[in-house]
Amino acid sequence: MRYRLLGDLRVGAIGFGAMPLSIGGHPDEARALATVHAALDAGVTLLDTADSYHLPGAEPGHNEQLVARALATYGGDTSEVLVATKGGRGRPADGSWTVTGSPTHLKSAAEASLKRLGVEAIGLYQLHKPDPAVPFEDSVGALRELLDAGKIRLAGISNTTTDQIRRAHAILGDRLVSVQNQYSPAVRDSELELRLCTDLGIAFLPWSPLGGISRSSLDGPSSVRSSDLFGAFHEVARERGVSPQQVSLAWLLTRSPNVIPIPGASRPETIRDSAGAADLVLDAEELARLDAGAGPRV
Repeated sequence: MRYRLLGDLRVGAIGFGAMPLSIGGHPDEARALATVHAALDAGVTLLDTADSYHLPGAEPGHNEQLVARALATYGGDTSEVLVATKGGRGRPADGSWTVTGSPTHLKSAAEASLKRLGVEAIGLYQLHKPDPAVPFEDSVGALRELLDAGKIRLAGISNTTTDQIRRAHAILGDRLVSVQNQYSPAVRDSELELRLCTDLGIAFLPWSPLGGISRSSLDGPSSVRSSDLFGAFHEVARERGVSPQQVSLAWLLTRSPNVIPIPGASRPETIRDSAGAADLVLDAEELARLDAGAGPRV
């Protein structure tokens, strides 16, 4: 596993988004724990969770508690594992996603996450999404207070614009270590945010990094393909004898030295395959084909 920097910490170049272990259709606990353990065995050291990763209407924190149990039951060394969690979103019984970014809520949510994770300080705490009803500086200010109080070690933001990244950086300085936005071969709306993170030295964590690739197939009927646009990813995968998903993640790593994808998984074999992308080096000819075969930049 190759490594990348997140703040001053060295983490595996491929992280793990634990959300699929706690939402609809999630695996039983034995398989969920085995999936996290497989990620650790493969060299993954960044585990991404959130207090809102749970079934609609259920108690917050199912995913955080699951990650904590996985680490507690893992037989190997976990001293270099960074657990990143998020606060500011809810999952009510109707299945919607709410946003609550008030300082009071964020500080309370961080305290609850601390207890569920069983740590003295959260490794990386992220504002899950800006709340349009709350001044952005107030929400980021809560992260600064949590940092100053030693409740969290590092801070990040998610689902943000370039303007919000700059404003957060002005408040937090080098303690803002990550931005987590959706980004994949199919969805490149955050191209400008990625470039800004590279310029500022901030890690960029693409969520849903396999969007498009996982739903596309050159072999299936056109009615089930996401698009023939991603044919290059399947072709390179066949030539290399790997999965299109692995090629997609390897391509993402070439977008910037600051990119650390966090693919989800609900089976050990899936996260093992994803982790292999860290060591898949694409040549110039392959990259040219993949660049041409990815979705348009926005």
